[in-house]
Amino acid sequence: MTISTINNRKKTYKIIVLVFWIAVWEIAALIINKEIYLPTPFKTFQVLISLIVLDTFWYTIFSTISRVIIGFVISCIIGCITGILCSFNDFLYRLFHPLIVAVKSTPVMSFILIALIWFQSGHVPTFICFLMCFPIIWTSAVEGMTQVDTQLLEMSTVFKVKRRYVLRHIYLPSLMPFLTTAMITSLGLGWKVTVAAEVLSNPLHSIGGFLYDSKVYLESAELYAWTIVVILLSLVFEYIIKYAIRKLRFKK
Repeated sequence: MTISTINNRKKTYKIIVLVFWIAVWEIAALIINKEIYLPTPFKTFQVLISLIVLDTFWYTIFSTISRVIIGFVISCIIGCITGILCSFNDFLYRLFHPLIVAVKSTPVMSFILIALIWFQSGHVPTFICFLMCFPIIWTSAVEGMTQVDTQLLEMSTVFKVKRRYVLRHIYLPSLMPFLTTAMITSLGLGWKVTVAAEVLSNPLHSIGGFLYDSKVYLESAELYAWTIVVILLSLVFEYIIKYAIRKLRFKK
């Protein structure tokens, strides 16, 4: 079986799965027969198309994307740096570990409410995205550094290999699989918590703000349409990260 045949089969499966769940959605909407609870796929996509042609739609998308990217990038930078440092220093690890456990254990809603007191509404989603993604990146960085092959490290010491080569050719290959998984996981989580924070903080030009307005005015089709937008954006950015990581590995 050729690679092209396998790829075509995978695409066919994806289309079948998509059509199946849209059909389930349609049947459920017809059975319930109350648009306020569950609008039909046709009505939802009709509303989505009407939103796409508006300038405010794209400005809103850009605003939410910028909040997610800023929070995600900051969490990756700080999470990687602190995680790597903590893997080399036991005192630093003991210092950061209670913080990581506390962040993981505390409900997101609590942090959102606290952030509403600390920051302006426009900065709350970015802070929440950073805060929720940071523990995942930090934990993966620590785990990746501790999984380094000790025999390779001993050999590098014996042969007096320069530190930068040890970091690049021993530590980095061990770290990257953990960080790859962490980045994909944290990005998906980042989208969810950012939109949730937008719902409560209601900053200007935000997907969460439109979700809240749709709920208040009982515009169920618009609510579902914006939800589909969030899902699609999350999938697109997950694909971009996977593609970028594959490119980096190929170059190496």
